[in-house]
Amino acid sequence: MVLDKLSSSLKETLSKIAKSMFIDEKLIDELVKDIQRALLQSDVNVKLVFDLSKQIKERALKEKPPAGISQKEYLIKIVYEELVKFMGSESQKIELNKKPFKIMMVGLFGSGKSTSVGKIAKYFMKRGNKVAAVGLDVYRPAAMDQLEQICKQINVPVFIDKKEKNPLKIYQKFEKELSGYDLVLIDTSGRDALSKDLIQEITDLNNSIKPDEKLLVISADIGQAAMSQAKSFHDACNITGVLVTKLDGTAKGGGALSACAVSGAPIKFIGVGEKVDDLETFNPEGFVSRLLGMGDLEALLEKAQGAINEVDAKDISKRLLKGEFNFVDLYEQMESMSKMGSLSKLVDLIPGFGKMNIPKEMLEGQEDKMKSWRYALQSMTKKELEDPELLDGNRIERISKGSGVSVSDIRMLLKQYRQTKKMMKMMKGMGSEQDMNKMMKKFQGKIPKGFGI
Repeated sequence: MVLDKLSSSLKETLSKIAKSMFIDEKLIDELVKDIQRALLQSDVNVKLVFDLSKQIKERALKEKPPAGISQKEYLIKIVYEELVKFMGSESQKIELNKKPFKIMMVGLFGSGKSTSVGKIAKYFMKRGNKVAAVGLDVYRPAAMDQLEQICKQINVPVFIDKKEKNPLKIYQKFEKELSGYDLVLIDTSGRDALSKDLIQEITDLNNSIKPDEKLLVISADIGQAAMSQAKSFHDACNITGVLVTKLDGTAKGGGALSACAVSGAPIKFIGVGEKVDDLETFNPEGFVSRLLGMGDLEALLEKAQGAINEVDAKDISKRLLKGEFNFVDLYEQMESMSKMGSLSKLVDLIPGFGKMNIPKEMLEGQEDKMKSWRYALQSMTKKELEDPELLDGNRIERISKGSGVSVSDIRMLLKQYRQTKKMMKMMKGMGSEQDMNKMMKKFQGKIPKGFGI
């Protein structure tokens, strides 16, 4: 997962609280040192770490838990709340409240601006918006070619002029066409450092284009340097937010996240992988919850909404409640899961699963199994998909040869189908569709700030 080492260390700290017989000053001191060590290893600024740990210790020693909450639970709540505050407190989502809504991307060379344009484009397209991109990087060789290739992969129209060397003239050339889109993403030039000419160019573009958002793209692997970079860009160009890229698999990511949060520039998005779908809105509450192994329901629901539309979801729900479940439904479930991302990332979002420390190899093996099941399903006839009980030895043999999936794996798929159908029948007996909808509304409620053990 994102910030894997930091997450593991913080989960161990919470485990100490859960296993302790009672809470005293000695235990609190020990916990504070564990948190300090975990954050410093993730390259978080030393002063910020000590300010945070001081606040946790003061609250843990002075505050008394309210009625109904144990001292252990309240200590976990304090750690959670202070980490959320440390990461920026509240989510700062971008709402497209006008047409066209313009987002201008700024940043230094190598930060990932062009790739981020593709990710943001895909993010808003999945939510039903008409998106276009404009390439205004006139200095970096092949910058416009790169943007063109990225946008082509996701079917986003890109407006560029490789002969023109004045970025403002390029924008003005296409301005009328761009007015027909819901969202316009503007890719600008970068520099090796924040220089006067870069500031002047961004200022000129800002004054003429009047973007609704100016996002600074920062690479997580620069660690604590993110603080000075975010502050310098914020002071010079009045950026409205930050997108932190390369957050997966880097020890320095904690430094970039915390540094941006305290620099006056709120984090709007985080890049959590190389694929075009690996982008999330940054929600400090959910993010810290995930780090502590408590899941992130909001992010999970957001991914689900992007993977399956409301009409399809209602249709499947009605069929399941009636007890109608076949291989077609199972296949649609698998397709939706694959659109939501890798299994290892999804597990971190499900409350409770993060604490289980499921081996990565096991999750990867399950993903491979699901891929082979999809191949087997694609080799079945319409009748077999609609009535899986038709599958006898001869049919399984034929499907195995046609799909390249072993007979044992197809039999395992059939077993999985029967178990799922049995579970659906049990759910059918739980109550009406109205009762199920009520239950789902409760499930989709806001994540509580207090957590039990």
